[in-house]
Amino acid sequence: MEYKILGKKNDIALIITDEIVIKDVQSALDLIASVQYETDCDKLIVYKSGVADNFFVLSTGIAGEILQKFINYRKKIAIIGDYSKYTSKPLKDFIYESNKGNSIYFVSSIEDALLKLDIAE
Repeated sequence: MEYKILGKKNDIALIITDEIVIKDVQSALDLIASVQYETDCDKLIVYKSGVADNFFVLSTGIAGEILQKFINYRKKIAIIGDYSKYTSKPLKDFIYESNKGNSIYFVSSIEDALLKLDIAE
């Protein structure tokens, strides 16, 4: 796993990896700790390919548990990907509501992620 530091304040870490880095609560906590230790960044950008598929099945409860950890530890995350293939109304609502907040974003590009995270305080 590599990191690229981005953002107006150099406080955003883009996670570069071919592996799934968010599988469950423990892997999310490990990612939060690694990014904090290695980059001192409080904001993360992860590609959707780095997030386990079951995260997007809301009935598992995994998404809520994982994202609560980001909120508890005052970390912000943008997950870049194409969400158009999902037809679940609850998931679409979850993504919509998350994007209205100031901690968790589901976006389609690095540019969108930077726009959201650079203004998130």
